[in-house]
Amino acid sequence: MVIWKKIINFAAKHNYSNMKYPIGIQDFEQIIQDGYVYVDKTDLVYKLVKTGKIYFLSRPRRFGKSLLVSTLKYYFQGRKDLFKGLAIDSLETEWKEYPVFHLDFNGKNFTSPTELVDAIETFIAIQEKKYGKSPLAKTFGDRIAYVFEKAHEKTGRRAVVLIDEYDKPLLDVMDSGIPSPVVAGEIKTLEDYNREILKGFYSVFKFADSHLQFVLLTGVTKFSQVSVFSGFNQPDDISLNSDYESLCGITKEELLTVFDEPIHALAKKLKISYEETVKQLKKKYDGYHFSDNMTGVFNPFSILNCFKNLSMRNFWFASGTPTYLVRLLAHFNENINELIGRYYAASQFIDYKADVERPLPMIYQSGYLTIKDCMIEDNTYLLDFPNEEVRNGFIDAIACGYFKDSRTEPTSWVIDVTQSLRTGDTVKFEKQMTALLSSISYRFQRKQDPIECERYFQYTFFLIVKMLAFYSTVVEKETSEGRIDCVVECPKYVYIIEFKMNGSAEAALQQIAEKGYTKPYAADPRTVICLGINFSSQTGTIDGFKAE
Repeated sequence: MVIWKKIINFAAKHNYSNMKYPIGIQDFEQIIQDGYVYVDKTDLVYKLVKTGKIYFLSRPRRFGKSLLVSTLKYYFQGRKDLFKGLAIDSLETEWKEYPVFHLDFNGKNFTSPTELVDAIETFIAIQEKKYGKSPLAKTFGDRIAYVFEKAHEKTGRRAVVLIDEYDKPLLDVMDSGIPSPVVAGEIKTLEDYNREILKGFYSVFKFADSHLQFVLLTGVTKFSQVSVFSGFNQPDDISLNSDYESLCGITKEELLTVFDEPIHALAKKLKISYEETVKQLKKKYDGYHFSDNMTGVFNPFSILNCFKNLSMRNFWFASGTPTYLVRLLAHFNENINELIGRYYAASQFIDYKADVERPLPMIYQSGYLTIKDCMIEDNTYLLDFPNEEVRNGFIDAIACGYFKDSRTEPTSWVIDVTQSLRTGDTVKFEKQMTALLSSISYRFQRKQDPIECERYFQYTFFLIVKMLAFYSTVVEKETSEGRIDCVVECPKYVYIIEFKMNGSAEAALQQIAEKGYTKPYAADPRTVICLGINFSSQTGTIDGFKAE
């Protein structure tokens, strides 16, 4: 309760009735001095620095990792003035100043063969100019270790090392095939080359341990399984630590406390109630879970953009899809509908191994999937899309690739279909579905195996339904009598859809009737329309469509 009072007082002091949103600003000093909104995480920062020494934190991009690193930098520089009124102000009593070494790999393009070497060389050279250069040290590791030692001697305090987006030099070139500038032994690609450079650089944290006070590495992925960290003491991975699950991101309690006024403003703009606005925000941007506590965390980038623009758009996904993820998915044989909604052992997605045959850890750590449930007794976790923003954006990206040979552009198709469903025009809907499926019929016609053909049909059906997800759309909805293939709820109509493959539309409608799929909507004032749709594997499109 004390912490929340401090947040409220801090907000009042900085006049958050006219909030300034720090979009694109990751410097803690600028945020505080210029009066930008800041969600107080400093109680967790204090706990972090007082209970451990070497940490690793994985979070999706644009989730506040750089701001966390910046906050730690100013804390270890003893900048007490910046933390006045925050939770840490009443916790910290000493405010010691340490030599801080901050290396940020953001904003660099590591597809250039010399970019990583140049970045590290520049970083070390700057530190050597300040603390001294060893005449004997030649390697990156030896040179920076000497700097840490001299910084310790000069200041009387051990060094603090903060490395932001440590894995970007690897992600930029992952599976790219770019040749190494120096081919030797197993080093044939730039990915191999950068890995070895980082391995040598990070090895310093082992033999310079006596000169280190605190170390934090942040990134999207954990490359422990590919020997990047093999040269130094393994860091304490707090990525799924329940104590720090909300260290980055915004919890619902923080949303309601810090952003009460912009929620009211958004509700007024959308012409809905405050409670409905919170519900919509939760559906759109919440849903990330970073421990088995299952505390929901909102995407901070999307929340800030939403309040600044008073619009609930797909801000995070629109900011870019990582090229490494696109490359990995390109040679993956498992469809996304076969990945989500399943339980996995922790080792299958938490411990990362760079392998094009196993993109699941990358998809999870990049923020496109999150934990939705956990079975503590057998250490398994249910993975699914975190929220509507990610689901829609990810499905749209996949659909554009999947339907790339179609004569129909997916986004335009969705807009047209939405209009048909909204007005109850099932005749037009049939034509639109038939046209889309006909344009990709070759995918099915090439599949001689009936099982593979059905698998492609299910995947296509999954993508089509998910593309319509701005309506309340449920795939395989459970009822007391069975599972409905699809339910689409529009303002005036509810569609109960049953698909058949190499069967008949009549059989699909009969199943809807026999299983009583319309019963849950008996008291619904909207018109219920039952659709029976049959798909032919021979023609690769719809062969039977009936509406009741």
